[in-house]
This record gives sequence, structure tokens and C-alpha cells, in this order.
Amino acid sequence: MTYDPLPSVDDLMALLADCADVWDTPDRSGDPVDILDHGLQVAALLAVSHPDDEQLQVAGLVHDIGHYLVPADEEGHGGHAAAAVEDLLGPRVARLAAAHIPAKRYLAAADAQLVLSPESARTLGCQGGPMTPAEAAAFEADPDFAAAIALRRADDAGKVVGLAVAPLAAWRPVVERVAARRQVAARR
Repeated sequence: MTYDPLPSVDDLMALLADCADVWDTPDRSGDPVDILDHGLQVAALLAVSHPDDEQLQVAGLVHDIGHYLVPADEEGHGGHAAAAVEDLLGPRVARLAAAHIPAKRYLAAADAQLVLSPESARTLGCQGGPMTPAEAAAFEADPDFAAAIALRRADDAGKVVGLAVAPLAAWRPVVERVAARRQVAARR
């Protein structure tokens, strides 16, 4: 499946709305919430833990849209999400969306108390398994290392069936601000 980068906030919001009742695995054997609900939960958790980082919050909202864009590509879904949003939301949002998979690999190697959902544990192998010490050291050197870990921790926590969170429409102003800042930065 091919897709074009998302050209507008309207297109992104429509794509996110289309992720309602779409699951990370085509047969629904994966995580217990759909892609939209999961993104809303992750963004809400990040809004609480990182209230001043709207780029991180929006990265949490969009990080799994790659499952919708290219179904059944567990290894590449973070990259697909990043490619779809980078022009609209900027390189940091894209990098953070893509980094949720390496962050899982990092935590699998570095955090002995890490508890992954059954689906996240299953997909860890096809995503490269736990990082090697050299990979972990390189990941730790990334300037957005802490934000990537925060997104991953929210990703692991944002899979609660029936959790009440703000609806997608409530995120539109945040997405618009992030997109507007991207446009200003692109003009410089």
C-alpha cells in the first residue's frame, strides 16, 4: 500500500477518525483498543506527564497510524506514521512517532521491571528484540531520548478498554498549533 504525506490538519483529523474501529492487527488479536482510542489515551497520558510539550503529545496521538496506513507491518509502522506526518507536523513529531519502537527495544533491554502487553511482547521479536549495549548507548545519546521513553511508557499504559479520555475533536487545537509552528519553522 502506498500513501502520500498528510497535507493538512483536516486530512490528519479525518485519518485519525478513520482509525476508530481499526486495530493494530487485522484480525483484532492484538491490543484490546482500536488505533484511535489508543492514540487518544497515549496523548492524554502525555498531556498529564508533559503538559508543556505539545509536540510529544501529538506524537502520542499519531504514533500508531502506520498500522492503518500499511496493515500488518509491525516492524515498519512507526516509520510509516513518521513519513505521513513529518511535512505537516515537523521532524520532531515524526522522529518521536518513529522512536516508539526503538524505545520499546531499549526498555526491553534496560528495564527489568518492564511489563509489555501480550501484543507488544509478541511483536518485539520482529522489531529487532531487546537492544544490544551499543544500540542502547546510541539511543541514550539522542537529544529526544527522554521524550521517546515517555511516549513508550504512555504507549504501554494507553491500552485500557473503556477509559474515558477527551474526544478527537478536543485535540484539534493542539494539532493546529503544532502544525502552525511547523509552517513558521519551514519558512525560515
